[in-house]
Amino acid sequence: MSDTLKARLQHDLHDAMRAHDKVRAGTLRMALTGVTTAEVAGDQARELTDDEVLKVLAKEAKKRKEAAAAYTAAGRAELAAAEQAELAILQTYLPAQLTDAELADIVARAVAATGATGMPHLGKVMKLAQAEVAGRADGGRVAAAARAALTT
Repeated sequence: MSDTLKARLQHDLHDAMRAHDKVRAGTLRMALTGVTTAEVAGDQARELTDDEVLKVLAKEAKKRKEAAAAYTAAGRAELAAAEQAELAILQTYLPAQLTDAELADIVARAVAATGATGMPHLGKVMKLAQAEVAGRADGGRVAAAARAALTT
């Protein structure tokens, strides 16, 4: 078996099915469906790289986080708990998230590298910071840190 992230997801799905772990199996099926959808999107089907698979998983994790927040706000604790359980499974495949201090340091380096002096340079700072963050922080957190750095 190859050492790709997609292969690991498929292997873990088979293990979850053998163990009759319905939540884990359902979550991994959903993740693999997202990967397959991304593979066939566009003009020609292709195999995703591990980085692209991570982006799909991060997108799915974000959906779960938003759905859990919406269910909690609507007073549907049981549905929010189900979304949180799926999110926890997806997070085991994602890289560790950056702390606020680490994120601020990355943004500060991006500001220094681009010579940014204010909000008009936000795009340049975001582009450089996002490249270094590479899935270890939500884009909203990166944007907030960049805005904070550029307004002080």
